[in-house]
Amino acid sequence: MGRKRLSDFGNARLACHDVSCLRGDRLLFTHLSFEVKAGEAVLITGANGIGKSSLLRLLAGFLKPFSGHIEKWGRVAFADEALAMDRHLPLEKALAYWAALDGVLGAEKEAMAVMALDILADSPVRLLSTGQRKRAVLARLLASQAAIWLLDEPANGLDAASVRALIEMIEHHRQKGGIILAVSHQGLDMADYKTLSLENFVANSGQSSGFFDLLDESHFS
Repeated sequence: MGRKRLSDFGNARLACHDVSCLRGDRLLFTHLSFEVKAGEAVLITGANGIGKSSLLRLLAGFLKPFSGHIEKWGRVAFADEALAMDRHLPLEKALAYWAALDGVLGAEKEAMAVMALDILADSPVRLLSTGQRKRAVLARLLASQAAIWLLDEPANGLDAASVRALIEMIEHHRQKGGIILAVSHQGLDMADYKTLSLENFVANSGQSSGFFDLLDESHFS
């Protein structure tokens, strides 16, 4: 996969302006405003059901804000538990399908190597283990060459070696100017990341501010 120059992602940016999220008849959070710039990483925190995954889906464009608006400079790639690949195809062909849609056909080969999946290139997707499926999701993310990565529980199902590969992948992406927004109950050992607590934007909480507090990695085990 050809490496992106820092300047390719150097203009990446994502901003929320007074965003509210309604799911069914429940207003999850409201008056959410923040900005993330090139090279930054943000860990989204809050209690279960507060809307962390819903926020990622808003940012990805899968959901529409109830109010406010979102601006994105750079392509977005989203990764969660869903594999979203043809179960009957060999893994490499399944990844190549998505790489072709992203206009980066061939990028899947290095992505598979990074996630230690190259030896499974000819294995049907349906035969992959839980951990292998999760690594395939991350390989698809990496191959997309998108500037903005939205990660919903990216470490779930990964062994220690794969978690290390994930962190290296994240840090390399940031060095190129890429953006990370992640939800992870396990925490992620990222350098100089920021936190965004949705607790500060819960509807009817009486609070409308909750901007980033810089944390270091010592806050996570």
